Amino acid sequence: MATLIVNGTLVTASESFRADLRIDGEKISHIGHDLRREPTDTIVDATGLLVMPGGIDAHTHLDLPVGATRASDDFESGTRAAAFGGTTSVIDFVSPARGDSLLGALDTWQALARGKACIDYGLHMSLVDERPETFAELDAVLDAGIPTFKIYTAYPDTLMISDGAILRLLNWSARRGALVLAHAENGGAIAELTRTLANEGKLAPRHHADSRPAILEGEATSRLIALAEVVDAPLYIVHVTCIEALEAIRSAQRRGIDIYAETCPHYLFLSEESLRAPDFEGAKFVCSPPLRPRNHAQKLWQALALGDIEVVATDHCPFNFHGQKDLGRDDFRKIPNGLPGIETRLTLLWQGVVEKRITPNRFVDIVATAPARIHGLCPRKGVLAPGTDADIVLWDPEREVRLDAARLHMRVDYSPYEGMTVRGGPAKVFSRGECVVDGDEFLGKPGRGQFLRRAPTQ
Repeated sequence: MATLIVNGTLVTASESFRADLRIDGEKISHIGHDLRREPTDTIVDATGLLVMPGGIDAHTHLDLPVGATRASDDFESGTRAAAFGGTTSVIDFVSPARGDSLLGALDTWQALARGKACIDYGLHMSLVDERPETFAELDAVLDAGIPTFKIYTAYPDTLMISDGAILRLLNWSARRGALVLAHAENGGAIAELTRTLANEGKLAPRHHADSRPAILEGEATSRLIALAEVVDAPLYIVHVTCIEALEAIRSAQRRGIDIYAETCPHYLFLSEESLRAPDFEGAKFVCSPPLRPRNHAQKLWQALALGDIEVVATDHCPFNFHGQKDLGRDDFRKIPNGLPGIETRLTLLWQGVVEKRITPNRFVDIVATAPARIHGLCPRKGVLAPGTDADIVLWDPEREVRLDAARLHMRVDYSPYEGMTVRGGPAKVFSRGECVVDGDEFLGKPGRGQFLRRAPTQ
């Protein structure tokens, strides 16, 4: 049996047009006007709806261990929530500890996802130490379908590696067609600022932002770009938050350096004022890099519209307020860092269309097509074309969505956007041809998601 979507407006990264779309099995088979209807076809009337490629969230942390706790969404609850929000593929991070084998950590993450993921998933590999044994595994990880490697210039005691090791990785990636993803903050300076704040007794949630000022994100971004330029390697900066980092990225792009940038919805819609909420409520908004003053968000929106920032991902790393975030009630250093967002990304970013900051086509590019292109999923994902996976969202531009925790499907006890109502949301969501979300009903099942082996991205 085939599914025929009729009377909708197809929206891609480059154009919008009225057409019918046929799904045969897991693939899109035809796009055109007045496609022939077979007696066995399932007809889906998309009158008044936009037909778009399913979203790709290129930055998630599902079931991530953090100290004595772990992210509250696992691959089942997190990917189900993603589907409710119109996302049909995620790329999560394999996060080995120092001294771990990369391939061993990959097996661990595959075990976390296998039998649980409700939508398709890919994996990035984090590189958190500099041992020769670690670098010796890079080729095997690439051959396993993981062409993207994350490094940190922050967290010196656990995750940060030296500039020399970063340069070595960038040189390897340039030769092998891999892509380095970078968390850009100056870890050494942050550690010193944090010690000073602690000695002064400044341990409330609002001081988390004081410990990680924007200028240190800008400095680390500039330094990483310089390293990439030395060996002519592409570089992808994750979760850009501030004007200082954006200026470094734009300067590099103008010089012709192959730099990609990503930001997150919480940096577009929230500000550091949230960290000042009374009664420890500010802990709900502790993430790294931290939320910035409101003027930074305006510049990020402009960069999205111009294409200087290509991708909006979530950095979804949820922790419950009760029982997890409150581990740091007396000390912001002990608050697990991260915000929930895997379900709300598309609905939030669509407000940029509502407010005429971006076009519907730019929206599709940011949430689906660009992440597919940059992260090695194109042409299978992120586009509407015959032969591609039938990952499709029927988008209702008039639907009202209230972003309260009680109405959402993420496994977390709060929403950063509590009380906020937005316009625009999914009416139906198809994952490889199967309708997995119909309005407020989930029709998919755990374990149907497939691992996405990705080719080298260059």
